[in-house]
Amino acid sequence: MNTNRWSTTQILSFGFAMLILIGGLLLSLPVAGKNGAGIPFLNALFTSASATCVTGLVVYDTWTQFSYFGQAVILLLIQIGGLGFMAVAILVSLAVGRRIGLRERSLLAEAVSSMQVGGVVRLVRRMLIGTALFEGIGALLLAIRFVPMFGAGQGLWFAVFHSVSAFCNAGFDLMGVRSPFSSLTSFYDDPLIILTIAGLIIAGGIGFVVWNDLIESRFHFKNLHLHTRAVLFSTLALLLIGTVAFVSLEYSGTMRSMNPGTRILSAFFQSVTPRTAGFNSLDIASLSDGSKFVTMLLMFIGAAPGGTGGGIKVTTFAVMVASVLAQLRARDDVNLFHFRLEAEAIRRAFCGTAVYLAMTVGGILILCAQEQSLTAAAFETLSAIGTVGLTVGITPTLQALSRIAIILLMYAGRVGSLTVFMAVAQPKHNGKLKNPVGKIIVG
Repeated sequence: MNTNRWSTTQILSFGFAMLILIGGLLLSLPVAGKNGAGIPFLNALFTSASATCVTGLVVYDTWTQFSYFGQAVILLLIQIGGLGFMAVAILVSLAVGRRIGLRERSLLAEAVSSMQVGGVVRLVRRMLIGTALFEGIGALLLAIRFVPMFGAGQGLWFAVFHSVSAFCNAGFDLMGVRSPFSSLTSFYDDPLIILTIAGLIIAGGIGFVVWNDLIESRFHFKNLHLHTRAVLFSTLALLLIGTVAFVSLEYSGTMRSMNPGTRILSAFFQSVTPRTAGFNSLDIASLSDGSKFVTMLLMFIGAAPGGTGGGIKVTTFAVMVASVLAQLRARDDVNLFHFRLEAEAIRRAFCGTAVYLAMTVGGILILCAQEQSLTAAAFETLSAIGTVGLTVGITPTLQALSRIAIILLMYAGRVGSLTVFMAVAQPKHNGKLKNPVGKIIVG
């Protein structure tokens, strides 16, 4: 197979697909199961896709079903999927002293959503160091609670597993040791666990490009790039709006028996986790319809480019909002934070969102055809393509066709819906001839 003529998007798409396949093969082995028996390959592939695409949707409770070997495979898939397999490949190349060529740098820039090829290797070094730092600190904080609770060995494993899963926005958990599929519901009033997991989710979700810019600008706002400003402002706004919305909508619902502090803590975490994390401290199925709708909106928007999350991305959302406001104000230029946006960025934002919506609608139709309700189908589909991992409880009951559809949605959500489309689309033609201009009535 000659990959020299492949485009960057094709290589990235193929790489993730192969990683999912290898993970599925490993998880289907008898040694990966606690009872020494293998699981059906489709279910193993589903679990592998969910881990590699850092989603968190599961057909089995991770602790109950998988042995330590199986859990280790899932954790490795989460880490590689979160960082991007190209970043891991470059790390191996650097470790063995191999020179990184221009083609590898170009692939790496695409994989980590870097705005330029120059300095991308330095960015990856910082990314790997930062990942180790965040996950290490998170593991130490979680160990404070888990070691006394589960013992030294198991407590440390739980701390490392949940720290990596949270930073990579994966949502996989081992809390089946208490109750299968319970996630963090038994820790809803524990600030150490909830705030540590939330902090890791946010840190991983805003993207490595943002962290690199913050370091180089020495955290001075006026020196930050437009991308960083848009990510930070949008993230903060969505967290605040989400927290207020969940407190209001669940005040007399799932939060009615909580004290004010716990209510705010739960609402804040519920605002953080739909940004592609997948953990939950509240029973998702018990949320009001309004809260489910807000959750779906947050899942749709997602995290930042170059981070470990999915969704259409907060920058895409910001560009679209700025474009709509410019149109309503009858302005020719689209501006964001006193910067004029390029037409290509606007076209890419709307095109990517259109493809994302088309895939979402297709997924909803498939699940509805497989006897799922519209609300459950929409929630599950948005959770899959947004690589979130939250569910109203239907994942283990999905039929084969629905599981295949969810696998494809998780894959498209992690690689990028527009990237997948471009990978299979016809090559770009730069012809000089153009069709005549036509007029059409819009709106």
